[in-house]
Formats: sequence, C-alpha cells, structure tokens
Amino acid sequence: MNLLIQSIVTGILLGGLYAVIGIGMSLVFGIMRLTNIAHGDLMIMASYFTLFFVLEAVGGAVKSQFLANILALLLTIVLMLILSWLIQTFLVNRVIDKGPEPPLLVMFGVSIIIRNALLLLFGANNRSIPNPLSTTNILNSPNISISGGYLVNFIVGLAVILALMFIIRKTYFGMSIRATSSNRTGAELLGVNTKRIFTYTLCLAVITASIAGLLVGQTFAFYPSTGPQYLIIAFGVVVIGGMGSLGGTLAGGIILGLAQLLGAYFFGTGWQTITGYVLMLVILTIRPQGIFAKATRR
Repeated sequence: MNLLIQSIVTGILLGGLYAVIGIGMSLVFGIMRLTNIAHGDLMIMASYFTLFFVLEAVGGAVKSQFLANILALLLTIVLMLILSWLIQTFLVNRVIDKGPEPPLLVMFGVSIIIRNALLLLFGANNRSIPNPLSTTNILNSPNISISGGYLVNFIVGLAVILALMFIIRKTYFGMSIRATSSNRTGAELLGVNTKRIFTYTLCLAVITASIAGLLVGQTFAFYPSTGPQYLIIAFGVVVIGGMGSLGGTLAGGIILGLAQLLGAYFFGTGWQTITGYVLMLVILTIRPQGIFAKATRR
C-alpha cells in the first residue's frame, strides 16, 4: 500500500513536469492550428544552451548553483526568443497561409536541423544540468517520500500555466490571441496583425520550452536525439487534455504521469512508458478532441 501511495504522489508530481513540457505545443496549436513538430528539439536545445551557460558563463562567477541555473535560464530564454522570432518571421509566416502541410514541413525541417546541429556542437554523450535539489527530499517518512526536484518541477509547471492563463484571459495581448484563435479573419478586420500574434505565440511557447528544458535537464539525462521522445510526451499531454486547453494541459500531464507510474506499479517498470501510450490511444478512440476540449471553444 505504501508503494502504491508513493506511485500516485510521484505520478502527480511528474505530471507537473509533463504539463510544462506540453504547454507550448498546446498553445501553438490552439492559436496557430499548427502541430509544432520541432517542439521537443527546441526544448532539448534550451537544455544544452542552459548547460553551456551554467558551465561557461555564470557557473564560475556565481557560488549558488540555484542562482547560476536561473541566470543561465534567463540567458537561454533571450537566445531562444531570437531564434523563435527568426523561425516564425522568415519561415513559418511565409507559408502559414498556404494550408496546414507547408508549415508542418517547415517545422519538421527545423527539427532535423536542430538535432544535427546539437550533435555537431555538443557531441553524442549524455548530459545533465547540475541540480541543487537532486538529493534532497522535502518529505522523507516511512510511508512516503517527496523529492525536492520533483516538487519544484510540479510547482513551476503549475506557475507557468497559471501565468499563461492570466496573460491570455486578463490582458489586451491575450484578447488579441483569443480573437486570432477564434476567428482569424474577424481579428484582422478589427486591426489585429495576426502574423505578429503568431510570432508572439511561438515566442511564448519557446519561453515555456526553455523552462521545461531546464527542468528536464535537471531531472533526466539528455542527448541531441531525445527531442522526439519529449515531443511524444507533449503530444500525449495535449491529446489527453485537449489541444489548446491550458487547464486541460495540466490535467493531461497529471493523468499521463499517473498512468505511467501506476503502470509501473501494477505491471512492472518495463510497462511504465507503454501504459501512458495505451491510455493516449484509448482517449483518442473514445474522445479524439481530448477530455477538456470544450475549454478550448470558450
């Protein structure tokens, strides 16, 4: 029973990390109607940039590992924002009006370029970002233990989603985003520059991907080729929660995390990943729009 409770708690905390991995993909699809094939590779690129800044730029000047990671993340966000602006302005916006296939192929090409560039720059060895909480348990009782790293991942995931909800629902910029998502032609008639909104949307998604890159890099080892692995996780999260639903993304991440940890508990660790994918296929069969799809139409 203790192991079952531990699996449930860990699954919920892991779900917070999954949510922040998937939120950028959900945001791009909900507003641009584009499945960002390069989402996982952009996230892993952010992991490598953060690691580089930690080791080469701020690590030696800052004694606190936590502060060094935060400063490295800020530098990574600046770099990733420039990159996302270039991708959206000079690649995606040029083909966004030509149907769903051309921008999808553009992002597929971006994905391949990123993966090979990371391999050339950083090599094929596994890397990880130093984590000051890697060996810290917030709660360590005979019945249950809570990892400090997993708890921080969950809190950050929740904070990111709440911040995005506030931006989209309570700000003028968010009103422009919702108008573009609901009716692009109507938004343009009201004076909204929808292509600029698309650029800002990808920038928001890249900020969340950069945060996810730090959290993933602190929690798991990563390689240049692990982007597709996290793309599948992001896809599973948004499929379960509902494409474009921010609250649904959080719920989808928790459901996927629980499915994997409970699958490992009942069937063995070898079944951890496959149980999550089976759940995703079941939901696709029963409710292909996602569990919280209604939230995307409000």
